[in-house]
Amino acid sequence: MQKLSEFFSGDGDGDDRTDNFLEDGSEGLCSLSPTQRMYGFAASLATGLLLMFLRSHVFFGSTAFLMGPEQQINMMFDPVRLYATSIYIGCVVVALICALLIHSKILTVLAILCEICALIWYSLSYIPFARRMVSEIMIRLCDTEL
Repeated sequence: MQKLSEFFSGDGDGDDRTDNFLEDGSEGLCSLSPTQRMYGFAASLATGLLLMFLRSHVFFGSTAFLMGPEQQINMMFDPVRLYATSIYIGCVVVALICALLIHSKILTVLAILCEICALIWYSLSYIPFARRMVSEIMIRLCDTEL
């Protein structure tokens, strides 16, 4: 803990390699000190993690306004919404695996895109005839017959 406080305060012997790493190339890019960069990094990381955490809570909260939380949880596993719910939860797990274990940016982005599509399809199930209308529009737009 003392080394960490010495690093942020600039006192003590410290590791010159860390200081040089943070100070390299700082003349042309920005004029932040190494301490300010560390605080900026920590704030950005904390904000990103908070937004990821709130994303799932806001989604379930927003759909709970339509029917109430208990009925919404029961209706998530209705036959009409079961596929969209399963795909959404599966894509969340796949995105986390790709990001944290595999470290593949392309697979993570693809999993997140599938997750968003499943979320939209799930949300459309609460609007009468919305899925049918979107399906018909997509068929007309993607129809390749001339």
